[in-house]
Amino acid sequence: MPATRVRRWKSVALATAAVMAGLTAPALTAAPAAATTTAYDSTYYKNAVGKTGTSLKSSLHTIISSGVTKLSYSALWDALKVTDQDPNNSGNVILLYSGISRSKSLNGGDSGDWNREHVWAISHGDLTTSTGPGTDLHHIRPEDVAVNGKRGNLDFDEGGSTFTNSGGSKVDSDSFEPRDAVKGDVARMILYMAVRYEGDDGFADLEPDDKVANGSNPYIGKLSVLKQWNDEDPPSSFEENRNNVIYNTYQHNRNPFIDHPEWVDAIW
Repeated sequence: MPATRVRRWKSVALATAAVMAGLTAPALTAAPAAATTTAYDSTYYKNAVGKTGTSLKSSLHTIISSGVTKLSYSALWDALKVTDQDPNNSGNVILLYSGISRSKSLNGGDSGDWNREHVWAISHGDLTTSTGPGTDLHHIRPEDVAVNGKRGNLDFDEGGSTFTNSGGSKVDSDSFEPRDAVKGDVARMILYMAVRYEGDDGFADLEPDDKVANGSNPYIGKLSVLKQWNDEDPPSSFEENRNNVIYNTYQHNRNPFIDHPEWVDAIW
């Protein structure tokens, strides 16, 4: 059942108050994510609602790590054909960074195919493709083989140049900037991984940090930019549907930052 979402917007009122007071406006920044209420708050999230900081992060870790069905790497092919189906063409999937709608049948490793992009790059913490964080459907998305190669294992930040089939995404020597329409999606996937994998299950303790060029360390940045993207690009209906499909059909856990994007600022 889709979550019922209620938003309480404050940014317009705050901006108006600043103008009325005759204040000199600073450079524009994204307003914090609006508070939400979902149908899962009294059930799935009942032990997290009302908490902040490390207490909230710990509660969410317990919630989203309980009763999880783990997928194999090969099972991701069929799962992605459902989670990322083009709502306007049931025979296609939407590619994350490029925004291209491509035939579900073109999955593979050849030019023109789409493959399995790990938004939390495998090399950041040696995730591998064994069942675990390297096969967690919440951060794995379809992407053009060449575009996937362009992103590689780069951290996320703003800046760079567009490239073939980029869809507006950009790359430079040490970072990757997704197209505007999925910046929030990327942020929420990265921060989900940081809460889901805390080093208590035989895998690395994944955390965001505020720098790029993290190499093989179990970190991905930049946290400040990811937080900004979460605020600027709220969850879309596509993202919310994907969360519901993963919860109901595949892993049986949720990305809490899609349901409650304001929890990003409450934790970090």
